[in-house]
Amino acid sequence: MKVYGTHICIDCRNYQAIQASRGFEAEFIDITADTANLKEFLALRDHDPVFAPVREHGGIGIPLFVREDGRKTFDIDEALSMQKDISEYMVRVAKAMTI
Repeated sequence: MKVYGTHICIDCRNYQAIQASRGFEAEFIDITADTANLKEFLALRDHDPVFAPVREHGGIGIPLFVREDGRKTFDIDEALSMQKDISEYMVRVAKAMTI
């Protein structure tokens, strides 16, 4: 899972604390670290329909959680359940390969 955010955002810092306490893996992309990261995020924000309500209310849309299959959410609980689904799938695949 990719997580777009920035260390200057309180919601992003809260997410990082939860991530550290629960010990799950995710790639954090700091959109304020360099222009390449910002451009990558803005390409999503400017064109993806999931951002429509965010744009309408003048929000930024971070943290943004992007699953490997492309599904996106702003909800950490939904993101964690998506991550759990992937982990359970990988365990099933690994078991099937050992049979």
